[in-house]
Amino acid sequence: MTSHDVVFGKERLRRARFAVAAVFCVHGAVTGSFATRIPWIQDHAGVSAGQLGLALAFPALGASAAMPLAGAISHRFGARGALRGLLALWTLSLVLPALAPNVYTLCGALFVYGATAGMSDVAMNALGVEVENRLDKSIMSSLHGMWSAGALIGSASGTLAAHLGSDARLHHVIAALVLTVVGALACQGVLDLRSAPDEEPPPRFALPPRSALVIGAIGFCGVFAEGASLDWSAVYLRDQLGTSPGLAAASTTAFALTMAVARLVGDKVVDRFGAVRTVRVGGVAATAGGALVVVAPHPATAMAGFGLIGLGVAVVVPLAFAAAGRSGPNPSQAIAGVATITYTSGLIAPSAIGGVADVTSLTVSFGLVTLLAFGLVLGASVLRTGDRTTRTAAGAEAAEATEKSRR
Repeated sequence: MTSHDVVFGKERLRRARFAVAAVFCVHGAVTGSFATRIPWIQDHAGVSAGQLGLALAFPALGASAAMPLAGAISHRFGARGALRGLLALWTLSLVLPALAPNVYTLCGALFVYGATAGMSDVAMNALGVEVENRLDKSIMSSLHGMWSAGALIGSASGTLAAHLGSDARLHHVIAALVLTVVGALACQGVLDLRSAPDEEPPPRFALPPRSALVIGAIGFCGVFAEGASLDWSAVYLRDQLGTSPGLAAASTTAFALTMAVARLVGDKVVDRFGAVRTVRVGGVAATAGGALVVVAPHPATAMAGFGLIGLGVAVVVPLAFAAAGRSGPNPSQAIAGVATITYTSGLIAPSAIGGVADVTSLTVSFGLVTLLAFGLVLGASVLRTGDRTTRTAAGAEAAEATEKSRR
């Protein structure tokens, strides 16, 4: 291999990294655009708060049901083709919830919305892991940081649209078309990975491998703490500490920003200290943050605690996906397994916190969050997935052999 080939290979990987980062940003922007218009959607569909809560469980149900299909789709159409199609389905599905006239159609729309979200999520994470392996350095944290940045962009545009009183149907049609075009352009630069001609297709539905279950348990702890803090931090400050609504809402925004910033800079920390040590130290920070929330006598102390939770769990999900992608012969299947577990955690966390609070108090609920955060300290070693350099070399050789077979 000549030096020109090496330079060309590095340049192609650099472009692939930026392309998949753009895909993550688009994916997050859809979520942010939807979340800000939920009040409009609720009024349009004429559903109560309880019915809305039920409907909002359907995206996670749809994602969990459809994510195992992502591996078979990638095998059939190639990684780039699968991502291009699945991402387009996800961006276009943004228009469905705002069209729903009642709770039944809203549940169906949100099921489809979640299914396309989950499949495209698996496809883009699998490609992100492949780029990370070939670059031989951590990039998954910054990719998820780009997702958070996209969610902030989408929520900002949605907030503006809501402030102007625009119809969410028009807003989401415009947003869906723009994001579909941007997503299609971004997908042009991702790696075009294809299965070997003699490789058996993965089953359309399969239980996740045992390795994914173990890694998924770490993801479960991180996402539970994240979801609980994101959804309940403002309520906690208002109800437990008598904070004004404005300051309580600001705590949620600060938590989201902490997560985004920590993810964007997390790769440098992971490359320096490794995934296991990073998650273990993050678990200590999140545990300390949870303890601060539980004992907080003043709003400032609780806000600092929520900030520590966000800082501590920020890189858990990206590292769980990266570990899953290197844990066995079928990265998409392993990533789908971890994604299913984390989506489930995100689904049950808000309701679990509310259920415990109804029986006891929000303080006890965040005691549970603190215990799960400590689980990151105890279980971080499962993210030790072997030597990435060896896997990178093997992956490069396999890719080169596949390319030669197509010539």
